[in-house]
Amino acid sequence: MNPIEFIHDVSWQDIPEEVHMQTKRCLLDTIGVAIGGKQTDLSRIIYNHAASVFGGVDANLWLDGRSTSMVGAALAHGMSIDSLDMHDSCRPVKGHAGVALVPAALATIGLNNRGDINGRELLTTLTMAYDIATRTGIAQHNTVCDYHTSGSWNAVGSAATVARQMGLSIEQTRHALGIAEYHGPRSQMMRAIDYPTMVKDGSGWGAMAGVSAGLLAADGFTGAPAITVEAENVAEYWADLGEEWLVMIHYFKPYAVCYWAQAALAGAMQIVKENRIDHQDIQKIRVYTFHESSRLAMRHPAKTDEAQYSLPFPMGALLVHGRLSLEELNGENLYHPDVLRISELVELIEEDYFNDRFPAERLSRVEIDTCDGNCFDSGVVRPLWDLTAPATNEDLLKKFRTLANQYLSAKVADELESMIWNIETLEEVSNLNRLLTEAK
Repeated sequence: MNPIEFIHDVSWQDIPEEVHMQTKRCLLDTIGVAIGGKQTDLSRIIYNHAASVFGGVDANLWLDGRSTSMVGAALAHGMSIDSLDMHDSCRPVKGHAGVALVPAALATIGLNNRGDINGRELLTTLTMAYDIATRTGIAQHNTVCDYHTSGSWNAVGSAATVARQMGLSIEQTRHALGIAEYHGPRSQMMRAIDYPTMVKDGSGWGAMAGVSAGLLAADGFTGAPAITVEAENVAEYWADLGEEWLVMIHYFKPYAVCYWAQAALAGAMQIVKENRIDHQDIQKIRVYTFHESSRLAMRHPAKTDEAQYSLPFPMGALLVHGRLSLEELNGENLYHPDVLRISELVELIEEDYFNDRFPAERLSRVEIDTCDGNCFDSGVVRPLWDLTAPATNEDLLKKFRTLANQYLSAKVADELESMIWNIETLEEVSNLNRLLTEAK
């Protein structure tokens, strides 16, 4: 199917039931991470920025209430989600889609030419956007020499969302995608790994660029055709559009750190649980992994953002606290002596076996030496909740409750969970935005 036509023509009836369910899972997970991320310094700064710089009354900031423009809301919510590295991910693009697509979709529902949309239309739009964004990312990664952040390609999916909401013409939609691709943040991802800061994965900027692109195209602004969508050498990545639904290859994260660290964390926890090892008895940890994972070498992070682009420190936090969410990677816990001790014990060893399987697989192996002279080996391990053993609905609901209950009252958290989990029955999606805005 032609990608431009697909954006407008795909309907609820075209999409299999299991795909609807996966998109709903992605929506639930993304909103949960948005609630958790709201507690970070990054979120505080970007919310204040959006409210003061992006003037407007067309949208409101979630869990805050201040008004802003649709572009400002997409930026603030995208970056706030990105501030807690716990949102959905996808191997072929080595990055994230929902972090930009959900803010873009919810910020622009008022633009829909049919008025307020229902839950089914929201899920249909998001399913479409996941496909457009993911295929754009795959095309980009296979045709350029550098590894760019997710914002560089999820901007195109965000623009597709606005194009559908506004009912843009085919030609306007082409321009929207072209503007988004041209202005999307082609930032180098490994810079953010080596020097972790608040720029993160560029996804908030991608959401902002994509929403802006759609609005500009509606006003007649033109853009060069999106080469990741229209060039002849990327046609293969679009050949099965409408047949293979790429939201199905997105997976979820149990720990609030870069996905490249997740397999090693799973291996360490496996050893500790199976052998009932106390963290005080650990003498040495060796992590055999792929190159990109070995670059997550920050041992003494001073900020939450640094801790999330690390492997040694989160491993120490997980083994000491038994869990890994924002609390364990923030505030005084960044200076926890037991965590810092474990962090210093972690040796990162790059191994060809794991390099050869990346990015199709993100595998690691962990060895832990204990003070009594024993050495425990995890064997080759995968991240928890990857596509070979995906998170169950119960896993995702538990994760959502854990994140929501840290910020919201139990009553509001339950109401929000129920609304999202039953989103296909919602007559007006603006009610979800309203609840997110007023939630306390």
